[in-house]
This record gives sequence, structure tokens and C-alpha cells, in this order.
Amino acid sequence: MGGLIRRLGGLKRTLVLLFALLFGVLFGVAFFTFGYANGAAYFGHESETCIQCHSMNEEYEAFTKGSHKDVATCQSCHAPHDNFAKWLYSEADNGFWHSLKFTTGRYPENIKIREVNRKIVEDSCRHCHKDFVSDIESTRAGASHDQQISCLQCHSNVGHKR
Repeated sequence: MGGLIRRLGGLKRTLVLLFALLFGVLFGVAFFTFGYANGAAYFGHESETCIQCHSMNEEYEAFTKGSHKDVATCQSCHAPHDNFAKWLYSEADNGFWHSLKFTTGRYPENIKIREVNRKIVEDSCRHCHKDFVSDIESTRAGASHDQQISCLQCHSNVGHKR
């Protein structure tokens, strides 16, 4: 019986060591990839960061022709304004999906905005243009979010002039 207990204790130590080694390798690869891809730049506000991923070249070029190029950055429209935790979560969420799709080569040729990001863009429009939209918002005060007038319905080319 004592030999069995000693063997189980050795097995437990071996499993803990293998788990620690696996965790270390995964963490090391993630850390290297984040550094190699200049991941920290995505937490800044420079629009040029977005073209680190060649699939965004067309969107960036369209942004440089749009009416917001001198007054906004990609972050101005595509990141939450209301609190730091939401901003950080959005950056991590988008960073994960962008890097996964870029790494696997499974991003669509015609990039489509996800619903969660469309809502962030809508909120950004309302944040920056609150003086202009306050009259519209007040007339629809009882409307739910899905009943609000969409800024993008009429102004879809403002940020990325085509």
C-alpha cells in the first residue's frame, strides 16, 4: 500500500510539472506573439496602428479621405467613451478576434462590423455630436435603443469615404 501512495505522489508531482511546463510554453508563445505583432500599439490612439494588419489598408485609406481624418482617430469612433473597463474589454475582445482571424487567414475580404462594434460606433457618434443630436434624442426619449434612429443609416460613409 505504501508503494502505491508513493507512486501516486510521484504521478501528482509529474502532472503538476507537466501542467506548469505547458502553461509556461503557452504564456511564452502568447507573450512573444503580442510583442512581435506590436500588440501594445493597439492600446494607443494612433490611426496608423490599424494598418499593421494589411487587411485594414483599404479602410485606413478610406479614413484618410473621409471628413473625420483631421478631428478623430480610429479609436475615437471604434472604442467606448463611457468608462475605462468597457474600453479595455473592447480592446481585448477586438484584439483577440482580429489576431485570430489574421493568424488563421479567415478574415473576410469585405470586412463587416460586428453588432457590438456597430453599437460602439453609434454611441461614439452620439458622444461627439451630442449638441447636434440632442433635439432628435429628446423627441424620441421614450424609444428603446433598437428604435433609435441610426446615425449609420444616413452617414455610413462619413468615417470611411468610398
